[in-house]
Formats: sequence, C-alpha cells, structure tokens
Amino acid sequence: MNKENSNKINQACCTTPSERDLGQSFWDQQYQSNTTGWDMGEVSPPIKAYADGLTNKNIRILIPGCGNAYEAAYLLEAGFTDITVIDIAPTLVEKLKQQFANHPNIKIILGDFFEHKGQYDLIIEQTFFCALDPILRSAYVKKMHELLAENGKLAGVLFNRTFEFQGPPFGGTAEEYHPMFAPYFNMCHFEPCYNSYFKRANTELFIELEKK
Repeated sequence: MNKENSNKINQACCTTPSERDLGQSFWDQQYQSNTTGWDMGEVSPPIKAYADGLTNKNIRILIPGCGNAYEAAYLLEAGFTDITVIDIAPTLVEKLKQQFANHPNIKIILGDFFEHKGQYDLIIEQTFFCALDPILRSAYVKKMHELLAENGKLAGVLFNRTFEFQGPPFGGTAEEYHPMFAPYFNMCHFEPCYNSYFKRANTELFIELEKK
C-alpha cells in the first residue's frame, strides 16, 4: 500500500485521539458526513473467495460492525438463508433496513456487539477488529468465542501492518494476534492474504479460526 492510500485510510476518521470515544456518536457521524475512507465499495475478495467455498447455505452467519454490508449482500445473492448483521451507527442501520427491506433472509440489528446474544456457525470479520480500540481486543476474542456454536468459525481478514497515525483503523501483526486467539481457537488458516483488495495488497491476514 502506498503512502497516499495509507493516509486516506487513516484520515477516514479525522478527529484527534483526544476527541475520540469511538462510541455510537463517533461512528454515526462518519456515516452522516460520508467520511468512510475505509469503504472498498465491494465485497472483500478474500471473504468472497471463502464464501464461494461454503456448501451449506443454511448456516447461521453473523457480520459484526457490518458497515455497508457488501459481504451480506453477496451472501444473499449466493443463496445463504440466515444472515445477521449488527452495527452501532443508527444512520447506517436505517439505510441498511431500507436497502434490504425485501430480503427475508437477513436480520439487521442496531446495537453493541459486546451486548449481542445469539449462536452462530460462522462469524465474518471485515474491518471490525481494526475499528475497535486495542484495549478491547481481549474482550473481542472472548465474545467471538461466546457467540459461536460448537465447531463454529470466525473467518475474514485482519490488517497485518501498523499505521503511521493513531487509529482507527488500528493495525498490528500476526505475531501480536496469534497469542490472543490461540487459547480459544484452533488455527485453520492464519496467513497473509494472496487475494486482497488491490489497495490493501500485502497488508492483510486471512483467518479461519475454529472454536475450541
């Protein structure tokens, strides 16, 4: 990723660290002002490829911090029947409810991921982990484990890089992440992406983690 693209991602959330609480009002403001520089405008290629390999279209799927929900839209088009998306931003959620009004196979929730209840066979990770303050990463891992059913999986992408400016997004490395997940998950895949979105080439890990 070149410096220009890196700056665009970091400037997507343009308040200073002292001004950020990263709560509902912060994220809602990003959607109200269309300050969403992290948005690719399409389904993440690694997640698309992973979804294409899934044969059971009736698994229970959760996408937390779903953003504009390109992954959910792709899954619906592919015939998946039980999709839940959750986001904390009311402006975004209202837009999604209108967008998917005629799709009975998706549930759209306005809420805090850490308070969400349910059981899922698959949770998809796409720019949610990196949007959270790093102090919440341990809680994120435990909550993912809690929400997954027996043998459930967490799959998607994590940034495998650091950022010049304090986030969000917040980066990190495989060496940092592995010890967080290892007590709770078996590592089916935990490796650099070969098929990232072109602006994120060589900066992502693909993960597929099975609940222990």
